[in-house]
Amino acid sequence: MARIKKGEGKLARHGALRPRAALRPKKKLGQHFLTDAGIIEQIIALSGFQPSDIVLEIGPGQGALTLPLSKTVSHVVAVEKDIRLANLLKRKLSNLGISNVTLINQDILTFDFSGIKPRPSGKIQVIGNIPYNISSPLLEKVIKNREVVARAILMFQLEVARRLTSAPRTKAYGAMTLQVQYHARSTCLLAVSKRAFYPVPKVDSMVVEIDLEQPYPNQGVHNDHFRKVVRGAFAYRRKTIVNSMKGYSPSWTSDMLMDGMKACGIDPKRRAETLNMDEFLCLTSALAIDKRITE
Repeated sequence: MARIKKGEGKLARHGALRPRAALRPKKKLGQHFLTDAGIIEQIIALSGFQPSDIVLEIGPGQGALTLPLSKTVSHVVAVEKDIRLANLLKRKLSNLGISNVTLINQDILTFDFSGIKPRPSGKIQVIGNIPYNISSPLLEKVIKNREVVARAILMFQLEVARRLTSAPRTKAYGAMTLQVQYHARSTCLLAVSKRAFYPVPKVDSMVVEIDLEQPYPNQGVHNDHFRKVVRGAFAYRRKTIVNSMKGYSPSWTSDMLMDGMKACGIDPKRRAETLNMDEFLCLTSALAIDKRITE
């Protein structure tokens, strides 16, 4: 379940590092470089990484996190989509004589997490400042690789972070909330002011820990089934859960849905945001009896 650690309620900002002016951030890639030295130190400290860890860094940019990480863990695999930044960081690592960083010029969404070896602890750690436009697919990729990934320390726009850690009957609570909290314990670690970035984004950010070794206690439903149920339930937030799910998938008939609701003691007039995790898990199990859930 979601938790909040010390630092979540306060926006942190310290001494800023000057970004390299020659490389202008690409708006289409959602690039905002973290330039605050104090924030960087806090993120490394809060990550809890161990000297034996292998860390996958998503979008290292100019190396703000990469360089201190290289002094903290066994090895860093840094995946950067922007060839300009990849070349810049490659030269920087070479000039500094840093040999425990593997730099890969590739889109993280197409990168094979399982290809990272060796893994002394059995799994890898993940860290990164995540652009808003890939937040959802990136989270899905991390979850799908839960057999490989132990934890992920990710910085998101505040809106996304709230979705990951929200509770029922709140505006931020939705399909993303449930999918993440079913597979991991999500914890807000540090609120970060928008002024800690260059260029300055429109909103503040939050560092979130996603601990995939601490899933929701009540496991047992098929992941694809659960994913379809929560997506269907929140497809039309203003409708009742029954009407939303009917509109999402023609394979769910009124009788089928009403039987599932009755089996779980759920009032069919309720909206999705009022249901808790156990109710969604019960509904998934009830509907899974009918093979049409996977159609």
